[in-house]
Amino acid sequence: MQAKDSNPPDGGYGWVVVVSAFMVMGLTVAVLKTFGLFFVEIQQHFDELASTTSWITSVTIAVFHLGAPVASSLCVQYTHRTVVITGGLLAFSGMALGFFGLNMVWMYATTGFLQGLGISFSWTPAISIVSHYFSKKRALANAIASAGECAFAFVFGPFFQWLISQYGWKGALLIIGGIQLNICVCGVLMRPLASSCLLETSHYGTETPPGNGASGRDKEDKSPIMHKTLNWMLVKRPEFVLYAIFGILAAMSFFVPPLFLVPLSYSLGIDESWTASLLSILAMVDFGGRLLCGWYANLHVTKTIHLLAMTITLISTSLMLLPLANNYLSLAIFTGFYGFFFGTTVAIHITVLADVVGMPEFDSALGLFMLIRSTGGFVGPPLAGLIVDMAGDYRASFYVAGATLVLSAGFLIILDLLQQRKKRGSKIRTKPEKSTLPYPSLHTLKHQ
Repeated sequence: MQAKDSNPPDGGYGWVVVVSAFMVMGLTVAVLKTFGLFFVEIQQHFDELASTTSWITSVTIAVFHLGAPVASSLCVQYTHRTVVITGGLLAFSGMALGFFGLNMVWMYATTGFLQGLGISFSWTPAISIVSHYFSKKRALANAIASAGECAFAFVFGPFFQWLISQYGWKGALLIIGGIQLNICVCGVLMRPLASSCLLETSHYGTETPPGNGASGRDKEDKSPIMHKTLNWMLVKRPEFVLYAIFGILAAMSFFVPPLFLVPLSYSLGIDESWTASLLSILAMVDFGGRLLCGWYANLHVTKTIHLLAMTITLISTSLMLLPLANNYLSLAIFTGFYGFFFGTTVAIHITVLADVVGMPEFDSALGLFMLIRSTGGFVGPPLAGLIVDMAGDYRASFYVAGATLVLSAGFLIILDLLQQRKKRGSKIRTKPEKSTLPYPSLHTLKHQ
């Protein structure tokens, strides 16, 4: 298999990769988002407590995040294509084995661990290879790819409910697993670039054509993915650390609204059928926000980190206003604002990460960022739940989430100031070198 040109094509076959990533996002994260439909069915089947049953989803989320560095490392050592295909097989295995439903421990190991590992091994390389294929249009490409999560979530809700009613929760798991095998097909379409394939780059580096000499070998040795699998030294870079702190705080907030939106709606006396429509509204406006923000970011009118700081501020504002709702209409409006601005944030936060660390370190940075961010996802919901218990009101969780996002925006501002200061320092150091000439100028020779 021949690797293609390492320069990002910014189009062409890259759009096939984007469509494949779109499908992968839908077949992984969207399945995770709608797995709550199985919650009551599994709980009643095993006659377990809600807290015990909820560990299935908790294990999936934990393994999804913790497996990201491993997936990134494998992408560097092998290819994105290979890892995505492996992820598809793991996701299928998790659902197919979950079909047997032996006991809760079995469910933790199958639909929890195996499914989470499959999602991690599919999602991480899919979003990574899109960034390898695009440079100028990276924001737009990432937005389109991530929108697959929203599009599939909108469809999967009623579809999964129909599967459960027709085939039971076990049969539904088996069918969903079969559908997830399409991840393997998407992985086959993710043709590796030279810059994202270690083995092929190593091959070209060892078989330097005659005449290239040492310069040819040196050029290959400078390949961003040569001689390493995962660069843990990124944690010593202030820019990455600041962005990772932003990720932790943002994750603490992002998992809270979907968790407490439905209980808040019930507390306002809103009918269950209308409450379910709030989730559909979230999916639709999230989809629109991702595409619109990706398109705008592609115009390069606003620096991506500035755009991210603005969207985070708008999300926090919408979360602060959401508890003011006292009926379905007002709750739907504020939910729509939150979903839209959440979509804009998801559309560009991976692009900002690539800008912060650079593409040579992007695969490592993505895995480490996912790993570090997972702490926010673990801490956020329980902390918000504790505050709700203390306050006796679901509104308190939204205030906490909004305040945490405001704090996270502060770290983005600090990161931007640090980058600007380093850029100015670099210009000052290079200016004397540019003004110093090794030979007399033409004007000087004329007067000699």
